[in-house]
Amino acid sequence: MHETIDNKTEIGADNWDLSDLYLSIDDPKIKFDIDHITSDAKSFENKYRNKINNEDLDADLLYESVSELESISERSSKILSFAYLMFAGDTNDPKIGAFLQQMQETATEIRKHLLFFELEWIKVPDQIADPLINHDKLTGYNHFLEIERKYKPYRLGEDEEKILDIKSNTGARAFKRLFDEVVNNIVFRVRLDGKTQILTETETLSLQYDPDRAKRKAGAKGLTKGLKDNSRVLTFIFNTLIKDHESTDTLRSFEYPMQSRNMDNEIDRNTVSALLSASENNFHTVSRYYELKKEILGVDKFYDYDRYCPILENKKTISYKKAKEIVLESFSEFSTDMYEITKQFFDKNWIDSEVREGKRGGAFSHSTVPSVHPYVFTNYNGKMRDVMTLAHELGHGVHQYLSSKQGYFHSDTPLTTSETASVFAEMLVFNKLMDDENDPNEKLALLCGKLEEMFATVFRQVIMTRFEESIHKASRKKGELSTEDFNKLWTKTNRKMFGRSVTLTKDYGYWWLYIPHFIHSPFYCYAYCFGELLVLSLYKKYLNQGSDFVPKYMELLASGGKDTPNNLLKKLNIDISNSDFWQEGLDYLSDIVGQAETLRAQIKSN
Repeated sequence: MHETIDNKTEIGADNWDLSDLYLSIDDPKIKFDIDHITSDAKSFENKYRNKINNEDLDADLLYESVSELESISERSSKILSFAYLMFAGDTNDPKIGAFLQQMQETATEIRKHLLFFELEWIKVPDQIADPLINHDKLTGYNHFLEIERKYKPYRLGEDEEKILDIKSNTGARAFKRLFDEVVNNIVFRVRLDGKTQILTETETLSLQYDPDRAKRKAGAKGLTKGLKDNSRVLTFIFNTLIKDHESTDTLRSFEYPMQSRNMDNEIDRNTVSALLSASENNFHTVSRYYELKKEILGVDKFYDYDRYCPILENKKTISYKKAKEIVLESFSEFSTDMYEITKQFFDKNWIDSEVREGKRGGAFSHSTVPSVHPYVFTNYNGKMRDVMTLAHELGHGVHQYLSSKQGYFHSDTPLTTSETASVFAEMLVFNKLMDDENDPNEKLALLCGKLEEMFATVFRQVIMTRFEESIHKASRKKGELSTEDFNKLWTKTNRKMFGRSVTLTKDYGYWWLYIPHFIHSPFYCYAYCFGELLVLSLYKKYLNQGSDFVPKYMELLASGGKDTPNNLLKKLNIDISNSDFWQEGLDYLSDIVGQAETLRAQIKSN
């Protein structure tokens, strides 16, 4: 048994109430809904097959078919959302794991009757499709219809698409589930205070933030040992999914591994390249900061397990109740609407923050479907970073709540803009804390903590993206990679960011093994960098414009994915295609390092 912190008793926590979706995995309404959705999907196929790519297609018929497709898709997604959230909350229960698998297979069966629509739609000649996309009747669906057609060169025939979808349940989706079950149930043995303690992944990682260097080192060793003991199966999972990605790229004729992600993100390769290159050209900011931190801590050699050491030994635990107050007050000062929406998450139990055995690590906000509401998932340990994580995920929740009015097809944003509200929410909390703090030492500690979060969101995400590029490239060149191959590529890529400021131990080479983004959302990571640098620009606009900025920002969030990120951001005079834009955000980061250096000098002189 894992000896977890009694989070509920010591610092408080919320457990979510998923009854707005379903009461339990045995809820009879699930079967009732599945039966009706399946029946509606079959009727949809009978009604519209061979009528979309047809000379008789008009705006009325297209609107009718898309609105029915939206209804079926949303109801099917509601069941999947429930299964996913149940599994995230308890990866130990085999009944829940089996339920998730069953619902994925059910969703696949339903999609078999819907797949023809998009394949017929992309075959409609441009001279017919373009006027329909721009027709007033299709205003609520125009971007969805437009985006679908951009995938035309990469779609296979209907039979092939069905086979790929069916086989993924025992292929990629199965290996993703296996990854979660393995990682979330690793036994991490950590030697603390002369005793071996058995910790969860979340508890083990949290030791990297402990002011005691011996505990940080012990946590690093415990994490490495747990990962290393499971490296054979995890390496196999990585290799399998990388090869699956390659096979899909080959079948769909994608030209490079990141192309499908860029298309989903509605961003071109040149813009991504400009973002990554600009960030890499500023790695010196990272080294500059860690040299400062090394001086603050008074250490000659700075190891990987020292990076998140707090500069002040603050053993204070922030109760969940206090975290709630901090977040709500920060949001309230920005926008009453933002406050009211966020308050619902607490009042109506839309949050699961408890640390417990079997629960998935990390944090997320799941939008579910527009007819319900988002749910927020965290593992709250009572540290300041947990407050920031709570604010981050609630920012997502507000974004998802507001954008739900766009309907199922337009409510979700591409990953590039999905971090807009979350990172902005963190900035609101951070600046609130900075304004309320008078002690220069505490102020410096806050500033350093925020810088480290920013570095993790910008530079670390660039490193992870480059690592993904390197492992996909290596796999396509030499085939299956060994754990040591992955370790070397991980270490080599990270050294480019840290330079000589941080000494990477051999153990650090294994730390790619637990990162879920590589498994669940390949090439997701650069979206964090995009979001952080975008928010720095938005926040500067807020500081300059004050309350006039708020309605424009809230309108951006409420727009969801109804247009491309480029077009939506142009309304705020932001041009993401301009490489100078990214440098502005990076310069702002450098300025914050300068603030930390100045504050440190003032403290030393007093």
